[in-house]
Amino acid sequence: MTKLKIREIELDSPVILAPMAGVTNQAFKQIVRELGAGLIATEMVNDKGLIHGNERTRKMIELTPEEHPVSHQLFGSEIESLVAAAKILDVESECDIIDINMGCPAPKITKNASGSKLLQDPKHAYNIVKAIVAAVEKPVTVKMRIGWDEKSIIAVEFAKLMEKAGASLITVHGRTTKQQYSGKANWEIIRDVKNAVSIPVVGNGDIDSALKAKEMIEYSGVDGVMIGRAALGNPWIIKQVSEYLQTGVLIEEPSTTEKLQTAIRHLDRLIELKGNKLAILEMRSHASWYIKGIPGANRVKKELQMANSREDYLEIFNKLMESDVEC
Repeated sequence: MTKLKIREIELDSPVILAPMAGVTNQAFKQIVRELGAGLIATEMVNDKGLIHGNERTRKMIELTPEEHPVSHQLFGSEIESLVAAAKILDVESECDIIDINMGCPAPKITKNASGSKLLQDPKHAYNIVKAIVAAVEKPVTVKMRIGWDEKSIIAVEFAKLMEKAGASLITVHGRTTKQQYSGKANWEIIRDVKNAVSIPVVGNGDIDSALKAKEMIEYSGVDGVMIGRAALGNPWIIKQVSEYLQTGVLIEEPSTTEKLQTAIRHLDRLIELKGNKLAILEMRSHASWYIKGIPGANRVKKELQMANSREDYLEIFNKLMESDVEC
């Protein structure tokens, strides 16, 4: 397929890692990039936290050379503060792209008129993107949903406004805000968006395999795919999808040992990034995702939730690897 370009930035792969709060930090991003992601999106960044110098927010925009190309995602609702935050990313961050979040359905985000709440005010959303595009040098992209609920599907009209405002690419998650992550993503509406605009469109929603990614592209004509929840504990899906889209070759699932070695590498990078205490706690969720489907996983789930050190994780993972060898 034709290479995906975001203005002057040409991606090696049309597979993009979705921004996921509490997940897409440096540790995970580096692993996914090594596995062939064409673009990595960071956790969404609060515009006000950035402009007021919040330490945690500033830490979130730190990048390593291995992560590029990378997109920082901003969320907020006020033009002035979003523009100010975008200028910080444009000048002070080494990110390649600035993405505006108009798709997050979480109540704590939408209650502040941010995220997918902006779908209910298309004119304001247009003014936000137009102002940011005028204020920065880097490409500006938008991630959106198809509408607030089934009675207000406005994806096509909204996407046209984002293009008119100067967005260089649009990512469409094929669900409404009210759906959250339930039900089936509507690829037909994603196809309608692709047919309605001339800028690149990326499809998001229900892509959990290389075959599904190919199916979405063939059905909707999108220029790329974004993978989010399917990569939790399963970062090699990025490699599988990328390889299949570009060569037609289906890569086999990694072995138990390969999966757990990746989990250990992830843990070590978290420790380096966040320190031992926070990394050990954060890894509990990731470890549960990594062991999903591995023989004997149910037996060690409780142990994982009690892990208090790197050594605890290694002991649990080694048990699973030994069981795999015995099988």
